[in-house]
Amino acid sequence: MTTDTITAASIEATIHPRWVRVCHWINALAILVMIGSGWQIYNASPLFDFLVFPRQIALGNWLAGALLWHFAAMWVLVINGVVYVTLGIVTGRLRRKLSPICLGDVAADMKAALAFKLAHDDLSRYNALQKLLYTGVILAGVVIVLSGLSIWKPVQFQELTAVFGGYDAARYVHFFAMAAIVGFLVVHVALALIVPKSLHAMITGR
Repeated sequence: MTTDTITAASIEATIHPRWVRVCHWINALAILVMIGSGWQIYNASPLFDFLVFPRQIALGNWLAGALLWHFAAMWVLVINGVVYVTLGIVTGRLRRKLSPICLGDVAADMKAALAFKLAHDDLSRYNALQKLLYTGVILAGVVIVLSGLSIWKPVQFQELTAVFGGYDAARYVHFFAMAAIVGFLVVHVALALIVPKSLHAMITGR
């Protein structure tokens, strides 16, 4: 076997390059801090009378502490997200992994998933359901950052706040974007437990 063949085989065996893995785990930590501190901030002024998050799963102990955690993690999340998306576009990874999305394939994969028959043999390729979920969570991330800016600086970003329908409406948009991301995380973690080799691949890259 020639050196070129070995190199080609090594590249082929790499499912997640190092930059993807680093961004993934930084993003995971930042998201958890954002969610936990966000729940504590929410508790200071709830949107729904029936929903208050237990202190055990909230972060910051009180409003000021939660805000400090939230803003610190926000910058990590934004910078890491920009790096991930930029490298994904430049390398063509996002295009290769997330397109095209065919609704017919999504419906078929959804049916297979509900029947516990969705195949995960080739981790280098995303099925239609994964493409939809990953695209959706990236869009939810953009929405949650923009709506968060509208809430944080409603005067300085008044045009952006107006796009969301005002300060109060931006809070609801922010909440439901958070709920979408939490829903994604539940599915994501569940699949990682069901298919442990996918977690191994995100750690080792292979």
